[in-house]
Amino acid sequence: MERQILKPTPISGFPEWLPAEKLVEQRFLDRIRATFEAYGFTPIETAAAERTEVLTAKGGLEKEIYALSRLAAGEGEEAETGLALHFDLTVPTARYVAQNYGHLTFPFRRYQMQKVWRGERPQAGRFREFYQCDIDVIGDGQLSIATDAEIPAIIYDLFRELAIGDFVIRISNRKILSGYLTHLGCPDGAIHAVLGTVDKIEKIGASKVVAEIEALGALAPAALDKLMALIATKRSNEELISHLYSVSGNERFTLGVDELAEVTEAVAALGVPDSHLEIDLTIVRGLDYYTGTIYETRLVEHPEIGSICSGGRYDDLASHFIDKPLPGVGISIGLTRLLSSLFKAGIVQASAQSPAPVLVTTLERERTGDYLKLARYLREGGIKTEVFLEPKKLGQQLKYADKKGFRFALIAGGTEFDAGTVKLKNLASGQELTVAVGQMVHVLHQKLAQE
Repeated sequence: MERQILKPTPISGFPEWLPAEKLVEQRFLDRIRATFEAYGFTPIETAAAERTEVLTAKGGLEKEIYALSRLAAGEGEEAETGLALHFDLTVPTARYVAQNYGHLTFPFRRYQMQKVWRGERPQAGRFREFYQCDIDVIGDGQLSIATDAEIPAIIYDLFRELAIGDFVIRISNRKILSGYLTHLGCPDGAIHAVLGTVDKIEKIGASKVVAEIEALGALAPAALDKLMALIATKRSNEELISHLYSVSGNERFTLGVDELAEVTEAVAALGVPDSHLEIDLTIVRGLDYYTGTIYETRLVEHPEIGSICSGGRYDDLASHFIDKPLPGVGISIGLTRLLSSLFKAGIVQASAQSPAPVLVTTLERERTGDYLKLARYLREGGIKTEVFLEPKKLGQQLKYADKKGFRFALIAGGTEFDAGTVKLKNLASGQELTVAVGQMVHVLHQKLAQE
């Protein structure tokens, strides 16, 4: 019987990076993790699957959820498991905190970097499987508003470290617009729709926002003019705060301004310059979730990428799972989407196919043990190293090294071994340097640091 060969084809929406791209992803994950831990966040990992009723507690998301079932079931068994893959990390975290409430120390500072699955139609920037990197600070009953100021500082440190271009962190407070709309006479039942329309202003423009709000019939013409004038105000952060205090509003509006003023002042104290923090009243985000401070980060020179990191303050994380108020604040980075956009825009280059910068070439097969010792010496000195062990000519080995993106090739034959030296070949410039074996770790560290 002829063996059937299945043609391997990619699955739409489930990205698989090539080695060079995967190394970039790993580097980003390492830097994100290091930044989160620098601020005292603790890692957690939740199961990929949750009970279906946990994921559907809020409703309206059923089409985005992948249910788990077996292809076949035994006699008396059911294929359905009652489980589904998590579509974000917020719901699993809420369940985790409620389940482990008695074992956690509050405020609970958690970070989580895992894959999530979402049943969306695959398109540019949309995936069915992707990495998400989240942090949250969760309080027990209360959480200081000063905590909200730490988040922009973390974003600032992180994206400076990732070095993907100039960025701006946009910040606002949900209480400001919701309070102002109530003050302007907008019915409570229409506030959600009006805010959702304001959130589209960058996509559809101010005139269409006005038209859509007019169609809702939620605001009188004069009130709508006041709303549009407020969100169009562009001043420095300090001047905008002063302006907001001069605007007539209700108690909720004033509370939002107070919180925004306190947060932006503390953000400045944490070393985030005004050039990277901008108050923007048009950002709304998370209509069903966030209740106070909200954040959205964008690349200045690539606005088409959209938000690269967003989040905000919420009043209660786990109301579906525990009868205790657990307020918090956090952010999320859709890493897979971000990397896909960075690769496409040419902002990040995926070139090196090895995490090791050095390749030890082998010229004499009978000295294989000596080459392995050289590699071990380099690794013990903190230099990642690969040894070429195939019986190939030096030219072929160097071609391999160049293709994989090694930065240096270590070359040694009988003459070098007798003299206790090695040759270090810079694969970018072609320059060679002869150094003593005892000095090669030191020299390589210097050379690698210079590039």
